[in-house]
Amino acid sequence: MKQPPLIVHLTYVLDFGGLETLLVEQINRMPVGRYRHAIVCLTRYSDFAQRITRPDVDIIALNKAPGLAPEIHLQLFRLLRRLRPAILHTYNLAAMEYQLTALLAGVPVRVHAEHGRDARDPDGSNRKHNLLRRLLVPVIDCLIPVSADLRNWLARTVGVPDAKNQLIENGVDTVTFRPDRAAPVPVDWPEWHDCFVIGTVGRVQDVKDHATLIDAFALLREQLPEAASCMRLAIVGEGPLRAALQRKVTDAGLDEFVLLPGARHDIAAIMRRFDVFALSSIAEGTPVTMLEAMASGLPVVSTAVGGIPDLVQEGETGFLVPTRNPKALAAALGRYAAQPQLARQHGARARVRVEQHYSMTAMLSHYLALYDRLVLTKTTPDKASEPCAE
Repeated sequence: MKQPPLIVHLTYVLDFGGLETLLVEQINRMPVGRYRHAIVCLTRYSDFAQRITRPDVDIIALNKAPGLAPEIHLQLFRLLRRLRPAILHTYNLAAMEYQLTALLAGVPVRVHAEHGRDARDPDGSNRKHNLLRRLLVPVIDCLIPVSADLRNWLARTVGVPDAKNQLIENGVDTVTFRPDRAAPVPVDWPEWHDCFVIGTVGRVQDVKDHATLIDAFALLREQLPEAASCMRLAIVGEGPLRAALQRKVTDAGLDEFVLLPGARHDIAAIMRRFDVFALSSIAEGTPVTMLEAMASGLPVVSTAVGGIPDLVQEGETGFLVPTRNPKALAAALGRYAAQPQLARQHGARARVRVEQHYSMTAMLSHYLALYDRLVLTKTTPDKASEPCAE
């Protein structure tokens, strides 16, 4: 019996994060007989991989060292020749250069997704990186930005033609992520009765700029001293800056009020303990955790970066502020702290917006349609070449 086509997903790391959550959800929810999947990590994977529920998914770590590491190209070439996938799907700049390796290895369909930019190049203006992207565009059958902002940037700055530039917006599971304040408190989570809880979820790294969020929280407590004892901040996630952030919290005398619990597997339950979701990032695509928060009925206070202004309706589902501006962030959070009813109203509208525009079903259908069309086009000899975007 002929096996379904294999998709190799190539990512830098498989660990707790929005991109990784989408990748795992996509694999778990795709029809089993439609495609097979393998995940290749340039560096490593963590126990986050346990979220994959399909038993037939291979996960391979190449243990790439920092730097160029040309030997990884040879390792991947040999791996692709052995696996013989129909599709290589790479994610973000760190994996993009291996599209050329896939071409040389004879992989017929090559797609690349841009989920956002990092702190070193938040506006995507790095000339060296963009030159690499331009040189690789002819090798790639389709580039997939996850926000209109990223799509416009690929078109204007990188020069990706419309036929290869297909927007597929991120989706979220609105059944798992839903409002339910009556649900029990998650295991090992503080009770925090009658507290105003500001929460954020994401990898603790420089692009998220959690330091600004902590500064904003400290300012908020100063601005509303009568409510300061009942305010809490939770920064959920693991990453290289967690220890430094914990020191910052301690130095500010905020240990009683700020929680950094590390990575958690019960994010949906934790979201239900928040009153507002905050994001202080300096660069983003369409953040998965923000979609999860909105699906959970939370209003959003966020920096106006990447695809976030398309997602958050100012004054309707949340408030947007400039980057690296603790005063503006504190002021926006203060509006919800002072008006709990406004927070509930905006949170309810946020839930409706996600249900209408950012469903997991829609996202999956777009990816399946893209894969099907490209596999048919690139693996059927008598088919003429077709663009990835309709």
